[in-house]
Amino acid sequence: MPRFSIIVPSHGVAGRLSQALDSVLAQSFGDFELIPVCDAPDCPAADVVARYAERDTRVAPVHSPPSAGLAGARNAGLRAATGAYLLFLDGDDVLVPGALAALDARLAQTGADGEADVLYAEYERAPWWEGEPANPAAPLLAKAPHGAFAPDRAPRLTGVQLPAWSAVYRRAFLTGHGIAFPESHFTDVGFGGLVTVEAERVAVLRQVAVRHLTRRQGSRLNLTGPHHAELLDQADLVLSRAAERELSGERSHALFEQLFATILKTAAHPRRLPSGRRAFFRRAAALYRRHRPAGFPVPGGSLGVQHRLLASGSYAAFSALRGANRSAARAAQLVPRPRGLRTRLQYARALRRPLDPGLAVYCAYWGRGYACSPAAIHAKARELAPHLRSVFLVEPDAVAGMPEGVEYAVIGSREYWEVLARATYLVNNANFADAVVKRPGSLHLQTQHGTPLKKMGIDQATYPVVAAATGSFAKLLARVDRWDFNLTSNRHSTEMWERAFPASHETLEYGYPRNDVYYTATAEDVARVRRELGVPEGKTALLYAPTHRDYSTGFESRLDLEALCEAIGDQYVILLRAHYFYDEGAARDSGRIIDVTRHRSSEDVCLAADALITDYSSIMFDYANLDRPIVVYADDWDVYRETRGVYFDLMEAPPGRVARTPGELAAVFEDGSYADGPAGNLRAAFRERFCQFDDGLAAERTVRRVLLGEPPASIPPVIPLAERTPAPAPAAALVRS
Repeated sequence: MPRFSIIVPSHGVAGRLSQALDSVLAQSFGDFELIPVCDAPDCPAADVVARYAERDTRVAPVHSPPSAGLAGARNAGLRAATGAYLLFLDGDDVLVPGALAALDARLAQTGADGEADVLYAEYERAPWWEGEPANPAAPLLAKAPHGAFAPDRAPRLTGVQLPAWSAVYRRAFLTGHGIAFPESHFTDVGFGGLVTVEAERVAVLRQVAVRHLTRRQGSRLNLTGPHHAELLDQADLVLSRAAERELSGERSHALFEQLFATILKTAAHPRRLPSGRRAFFRRAAALYRRHRPAGFPVPGGSLGVQHRLLASGSYAAFSALRGANRSAARAAQLVPRPRGLRTRLQYARALRRPLDPGLAVYCAYWGRGYACSPAAIHAKARELAPHLRSVFLVEPDAVAGMPEGVEYAVIGSREYWEVLARATYLVNNANFADAVVKRPGSLHLQTQHGTPLKKMGIDQATYPVVAAATGSFAKLLARVDRWDFNLTSNRHSTEMWERAFPASHETLEYGYPRNDVYYTATAEDVARVRRELGVPEGKTALLYAPTHRDYSTGFESRLDLEALCEAIGDQYVILLRAHYFYDEGAARDSGRIIDVTRHRSSEDVCLAADALITDYSSIMFDYANLDRPIVVYADDWDVYRETRGVYFDLMEAPPGRVARTPGELAAVFEDGSYADGPAGNLRAAFRERFCQFDDGLAAERTVRRVLLGEPPASIPPVIPLAERTPAPAPAAALVRS
């Protein structure tokens, strides 16, 4: 059997799971099995784990449904384990280099007198973003004597104060005593307490073994809700087992004191228990009196006062002492407000009115018009949820381009603040203004506006040029905290958004609604768009869509488009679409170059194009749904990668041919290799990876889940890629092929 079984639950941490797995597989001590626990075979983490399992036979994934929680995931790993010792590692933590060798050596030192049941090790808590690690375990472990020892020699070393991942456990000890993780939010308290009660031999390693990443969302144990009553369940479970085992006096005193220190902290916390504090206190008092060990010395100072009030059940006195009934409304005074006294007063009045359950507000690209996924969701909502009033938010200069029949509000107007204050549903592909308040009961949907190649969110922090343009990351994260749902169109996006935008929202792997048209458009739609854009009949249209450069100001084409047209022949025309930061891409149109930057819909422009030329724009991921040729013009890839930061090397996994110079670009069109078999193979692999969830039904899934509140089981499943039919290619391409 292996020396160690390392069990790694992975729910909600797919974006950082690779770091945890890499830290295990890179250990110098190799006698282990690695058991990642995934939600299901098709969950985000399962994709990550599958890549590791293919490369290393020591990786043996198992599955546990999300409904089973952390306890169920760990227990699933425990049942599958075959190692002599078990180590539970969270999916966003890492084993420090040399950790397994140090743990093995420490266990070997204590084995002369019998194997240790549990070996506690020091750990570091690393801030989720930046800063120096902290090590709160050291003072506790420092009190323990050296060597393996009976727990009575270090009675204050109890598992209830240490997380499960701070120790290794002898598997035969756990199974022999029937110890598993209790189903609870406070499973570590119950598990650690049961280990404390049953362990006969304990050892300590005064060396950091695990670096624990503190999540920006904070511990789920600090969240508001009735789940805090489960802490009392765990205390009752542990103390009842201790009574059955007739635990020794000093050891039972330490266990009792540490459990009730946690309980008192929760009882006094004004936000953990917004209601039911009195009932919690009364039940805690009953447990205190029932389980208090004989001769238990009441602590001194203010803590002793709290113990006495708990023993007597004096909730009123306890509440007054700790200020547990302080109003949480004080925090609302810190919420940012709109500029202007009149606007602030108007918005404040609107916020005091109830939410309108029939109001949905949409915005795209900071109000630039009716576009992208918010527009696609809006259109589908009018079909599936006609009872909702839908209002689009636009800047004044975008009003003229609004489709007939679409209700809108001009950003900054009285109506704008009114609908933002009262809408139950808010949909955006960027973010609403900082001053917008996230009201209880409202649902914010972030649709995103592309698949991330370049670094996004907090991942931009280490790139100075981008970080300077981003501004305050604290404000960015405050905006992210308003999200309830976040859409993704592929598993790559799921993982990267999780890294870039750490928060507590729910990820919806539904595809991007704006891409639905790539599967629903007809040949007539394609022909109509080409006529609207002025594409001459019979010509092959090449869409040139470069991305923004953070180290440049204003738009400038990196290509001499007229020279390119001359080189590739008059059968081609070029549709120029600049990044949405710019109003136009070229000062002139000609018969060969058509500037389509101002056209409202990038999806229409893609439908009209026979092929795409881009650099690093996310439009390539969307266009790939059409299964038409893509050429990457990467003349400054090395500079872009170093200054902007990227999530993967596009040169190693391009969607088609890659050109580094204007001559190379012209050549792939002159000889037709832009659309040959090898280019098609690259595109097929790219589509398999990045077009996972786009199939023409993304808007319907989103409306049903977010606006209609239908359960996930009723949402249409994603159609397999092989069974999808993209919109027909333009007639010119069909003739040419």
